[in-house]
Amino acid sequence: MRRRSISAATTLAVVLSSAVLTAFSAGVAVADSARLLPVESVGDMVVDGAHQRVYVSDPEGGKIVVTDYAGTVKATLTGLSGVTGLALSADSGQVYAAVKNSSRIVSLETNTYTETASYPVGAAPGDLEVVDGRIWFGYGSNFGSLDVSGAEPVVHLAQRGDASSFGGTTLLGADPAVPGVLVAGAAGGLAVYDVTAEGAVLRAKGDMDTAVKQLDLTPDGKQILTSWGAPGFGYGIGAYSTADVTAQSGYPIDAYPNAVRVASDGSVAGGSFSWYEPDVHILRPGAAKPVREYDFPNTGNSSGADTLVDGALAWAPDSSRVFAISVNTGGVFTLRALADPTKELPTLKVTAPVKAERAKKLTATGRLTSATALPAGTVLKVTRTDLESPAGKLLAPVKTKADGSFTFTDVPPAGGKVTYRVFFAGDASHAATAGSAAVAVSRKATALTLTNNGKVYAYGKDVTFTAHLGATYKNRTVAIYVDPAGSDKPKKLVRNARVNSQGNLSAVIDMTRDTTVTAVFAGDARSAGKTAKATAAAYARVTTAVSRHYKTGRIGSTSYFYFHKNTAPLFTTTMNYYGGRQQRLQIQVPYQGAWYDTDSEYFPVGANGKSAVTLPAPGEAGIRARVRSSYIDRSSGDSVNATTHGAWKYIIFTN
Repeated sequence: MRRRSISAATTLAVVLSSAVLTAFSAGVAVADSARLLPVESVGDMVVDGAHQRVYVSDPEGGKIVVTDYAGTVKATLTGLSGVTGLALSADSGQVYAAVKNSSRIVSLETNTYTETASYPVGAAPGDLEVVDGRIWFGYGSNFGSLDVSGAEPVVHLAQRGDASSFGGTTLLGADPAVPGVLVAGAAGGLAVYDVTAEGAVLRAKGDMDTAVKQLDLTPDGKQILTSWGAPGFGYGIGAYSTADVTAQSGYPIDAYPNAVRVASDGSVAGGSFSWYEPDVHILRPGAAKPVREYDFPNTGNSSGADTLVDGALAWAPDSSRVFAISVNTGGVFTLRALADPTKELPTLKVTAPVKAERAKKLTATGRLTSATALPAGTVLKVTRTDLESPAGKLLAPVKTKADGSFTFTDVPPAGGKVTYRVFFAGDASHAATAGSAAVAVSRKATALTLTNNGKVYAYGKDVTFTAHLGATYKNRTVAIYVDPAGSDKPKKLVRNARVNSQGNLSAVIDMTRDTTVTAVFAGDARSAGKTAKATAAAYARVTTAVSRHYKTGRIGSTSYFYFHKNTAPLFTTTMNYYGGRQQRLQIQVPYQGAWYDTDSEYFPVGANGKSAVTLPAPGEAGIRARVRSSYIDRSSGDSVNATTHGAWKYIIFTN
């Protein structure tokens, strides 16, 4: 009953995902878990119950990943190119792995996860089974055995006998409770073998569907189960008599069947490749309907949910869990531990008011239902989670009525989001489950203000922004964030502290850019959260240097730079830099006592903050002009600073 012939997926996408319980959940098994598997493909899976470990082979990655029952990786064994089939020894001391690309079977010690032996077998092994101490392996359309009990390993190939309908890849099946029996099949052929002697003796043969991807043997030794129904049976798990390989009544499940596993108590786990229907189906021996079904979530980027990898099912030896491996559309694999698989999963719904007043009584209702009715008086645990009890506070238990309904009341002491969770612990035939409902409970409004909104400051000025917090219940902490304009400087926290006795908290900000300052009060159990914002602007730093003049002097009260008529003036502007920024150079000339624009143009500012511009020489004396550089919000290529004009520079040309 080891996992057989899981087909390989080929892509590993590095995607983080997780599964969480949500409000208003119904029918959630509280002990189920899911964890990403760091593999590129999946070849096989086997469960070591003695050490509570799960082994997963990765043919594409050439490795075996070992996890605990929760999916936490405990070891990774590398250097196993093409590793596929896995099997566990009867004493759980060794895991055997088929390494196709080197035609060998390796033995791994389960306490230390170290390779203890490597056995060449003269063929590329795939599926593995251990029967009475011997390791049986499929290869191509045949199978062989490896006996390591003696002084030297003994390999026997070509054990198929006259089961001539075999073709394709051979699948194997066995059960520890059925000594001396091995089942094998491929491409429509199915056979039962007696392996009590040195070789395999064909006992019975027949036909199975060509779509079968996995075989298993029931622990009573009476049936072979296949992952696809018998020819003409339709979607479902096929069943065949081990006596003569005739088809018997199977187990109907959803399309498209791709896995089958039998537990030690005879319970059947069937898998199906399905985007929109349940993926794993649990049936009691001989039952016509599943007692439990599991539907994988959608962690990919398409409308269809995650799907079961072919043959990727395995039971814990004590039947307490079924392990399944799913894959999403991004090629990400997840190991899922499905708890209490042989028990019905009840549905637990909880309904509560959407809104409620703090310190006022509210009433919640719900219903616990299951295919097999639960008795009246079933006890349910109730917890309340809120701002004052984030870990949850246990409330009085509630009992169900005959129809499964229940009612409870509560007076919420804290405001904000309040979640009521109701738990059913499960019983001998029903799995544990939970449901929840969230209520928005009122809180008193909070006053929070912030100074300096709308003000403009000189470049580089240190400005004090002060947040003022009004009356609150308990929390007196305010966080102050600063978000300078521009994509290169993200929002950051500059202070997070208690306000002083006047309710104030201040932060000093160096104003080199337009800046949004945000004060945040997170709220408490009785005071609502509050946010206040202040947006302040900062002028740019703009200076202009004039060069190539031969002297300076005054004309009236104005200082001029004197140039010879054939000298071209050079104006070098210095401005605080921002990517893609330009400065505007503006020229005016006097006429009848007033200054008039003659030209203006934008010039790039280099990464060093400099922009040098040469004006043509006029070639005649007596011309006067004035020039200035400016940063114009938006027109200069960005909106990081407020519009800023530099000082006018006055020039005159002489002979």
